[in-house]
Amino acid sequence: MNASNFDVLIPFVEHLRFRLLEQGEGRARVAFDPGPEHMNSWSAIHGGGVMTLLDVALSSACRGLDASCTGATTVEMKVNFIGPARGAVIAEGRAQRAGRSLIFAEGELCDHAGAVVAKATGTFKLVYAQGARE
Repeated sequence: MNASNFDVLIPFVEHLRFRLLEQGEGRARVAFDPGPEHMNSWSAIHGGGVMTLLDVALSSACRGLDASCTGATTVEMKVNFIGPARGAVIAEGRAQRAGRSLIFAEGELCDHAGAVVAKATGTFKLVYAQGARE
C-alpha cells in the first residue's frame, strides 16, 4: 500500500488531501496539512474537518482488522474538541473491541507539537463485497 493513499477510493478524503501514514492490526494514523480553505474564522481547522479526519482514522483502524473488507460504515461517533487545531495535524485511531458485527474505536488528533486537540470514540460496521461475509 502506498503510504500517501488509501486502499479504497473515498472522493471526499481525496478532496481534503488526507494521507494514510499507517494502517494495520486495528491501528491507523492519518495526516492532514490544511490549506486556507479548511479554516474557520479563528484560523483553526474547521470542526467539520477535524471530525472527518477522526472519522477516517477510526474507520481505517477498524478496516485494519480485516483485509477482506471493502470499507467501514460509521454507526455512531462522538468528538470532544480540546483545543484549536492549527497547522499540520495527525489523527490516530485504535479499534478497541470487535463484536460479531460492530467495532468500537477511539482516537486522538494531535497538533505538530504532539498536543492532543481533539478526542473521538465511535462504533463502526465493516462492509464486504456483494456475496462476501457480512
